[in-house]
Amino acid sequence: MQLYDHAVGALRAIYDRRIDTPATLDPLHYFPNAGRFTAAYPDIRREALAIAGRIDEVPRFHEVMPQQEDISANDGRDWRMFIMKAYGVAVPENLERAPTVANLLAAAPEVVSAVFSFLAPGKHIPPHRGPFRAILRFHLMLTMPRDAQGRPACELIIDGVPHRLEEGESLLWDDTFRHEAWNRSDDVRIALLLDIWRRDMPYDVALMSRALMAAAKAAIRMKGMSYGG
Repeated sequence: MQLYDHAVGALRAIYDRRIDTPATLDPLHYFPNAGRFTAAYPDIRREALAIAGRIDEVPRFHEVMPQQEDISANDGRDWRMFIMKAYGVAVPENLERAPTVANLLAAAPEVVSAVFSFLAPGKHIPPHRGPFRAILRFHLMLTMPRDAQGRPACELIIDGVPHRLEEGESLLWDDTFRHEAWNRSDDVRIALLLDIWRRDMPYDVALMSRALMAAAKAAIRMKGMSYGG
């Protein structure tokens, strides 16, 4: 784990010296296909709810990626991931259960990963940073529990700024900025999370990023992952 943390820190430092963009970004520039996913929200939501009906079959995040145990298994509450695509590798059996997402992904090659994220009641994802600034995170809210005052009960805090997305709303952001999430409700929160290949990187950084992505794809294909579903 220490080796992983050191490698991630070194990688972040390289990107931080070469890329200077804010924590949240304009999807019109960085992810023009965002509107197509947002417009399909009702059908995507329906597919995610069907999968939620068999939630025990969906793996916890740290069961897929043991390196994430400190943020996934930190409080005994579940953070489950239904993976449809990971680092460019499609998961056909899971895409079959989400045909709307599958069709959208087929027309959006810039999406390198796609998951349904199920955040259990009371779950807190502690502050952390993602490792790879070559990708951006697109967050489409599918179900949002309410608090006693009728407000969204789940909060995503990015670089110190709180975000409470309504159902059907989306956000494009850079997960290498410090962030955390809370589900302060008695219901599961469901979101579609997409990783988007960053546009307009310096040429040498883009080459390095593609090499890292190729290595990640090769590792997944060689070792496999327990995708569940």
